[in-house]
Amino acid sequence: MSLAPDAPCPCGRLAPDSRHAVRPYRDCCARWHQGPARLQAPDAESLMRSRYSAYVLGLRDYLLDTWHPDTRPASLAPDEPGLRWLGLEVRRHVAQDERHAMVEFVARCKLGGRAQRLHECSRFERDAQGHWLYLDGEFRD
Repeated sequence: MSLAPDAPCPCGRLAPDSRHAVRPYRDCCARWHQGPARLQAPDAESLMRSRYSAYVLGLRDYLLDTWHPDTRPASLAPDEPGLRWLGLEVRRHVAQDERHAMVEFVARCKLGGRAQRLHECSRFERDAQGHWLYLDGEFRD
């Protein structure tokens, strides 16, 4: 799936001067997906949001590149046919120290006409080059 640069970002992050307007993709997750700032999300929440957007857009290489090497799978299966991502809610972002953070989120999707949600507390670690990486997550009900 491709997205116009001025389309609202799938991650749903609001524009800084707005209570309701979502940032354009080009000013939000696109910069972490491509170009000179690729893979350089400034914090764990921004990385998590960019990973959600990557799932929406089918950017499997980006997902693997931002996964910690200790827990990264060899490959990612394609999305199931008909899967539609519906939205993201970030519940909290906790910077534990300079190199570790946790982000709790709920991602909603629809598959086969059934709504589903993924509630996860994800752990992130900053590597020696200063890049945030997804380490793992714990599912919640």
